[in-house]
Amino acid sequence: MKTIAPTEITDNLIDLIGREWMLISAGRPEGFNLMTASWGEVGYLWNRSVATVFVRPERYTFGFIEKTGRFSLSFLGEEHRAVHGVAGAKSGRDTDKVAEAGLHPLFTETGGIFYEEMRLGLECRVLYADDIEASKFLDPTLVEEWYGTKGGFHRMYVAEITTVYLK
Repeated sequence: MKTIAPTEITDNLIDLIGREWMLISAGRPEGFNLMTASWGEVGYLWNRSVATVFVRPERYTFGFIEKTGRFSLSFLGEEHRAVHGVAGAKSGRDTDKVAEAGLHPLFTETGGIFYEEMRLGLECRVLYADDIEASKFLDPTLVEEWYGTKGGFHRMYVAEITTVYLK
């Protein structure tokens, strides 16, 4: 893996996040979790390259982000699409998702959690967090569509991209 600056990413991140999906990983080598996500953003805020992710409090990964203030985003490519079925449908509380998905974890010196199988990875440090609230939606149909019976409201994490890894 080589490191590049966030401004050197040539992939269409809207396409990657929305179509290919990503793994959000958080924790420490002795205890961590990963989850599939297809909601998120990458951009520039507060004079920093940032990634924004949305995680429901009931997700096991949520506690790891809260505890460490860090998370990693791994983009695996279409050839590893089946990984998202395991990472998105099962809980790390009950299952060793890494083993079941056939992933091989890599840990950075600064706390990032990635996988040998990834082609692009973003290591992130949380700068800001806030909870999504029903009363703040200007289009109330979104509340019913995305939160009616699907679980709690997401917490939004805006994080500085500290390192980008490219295979």
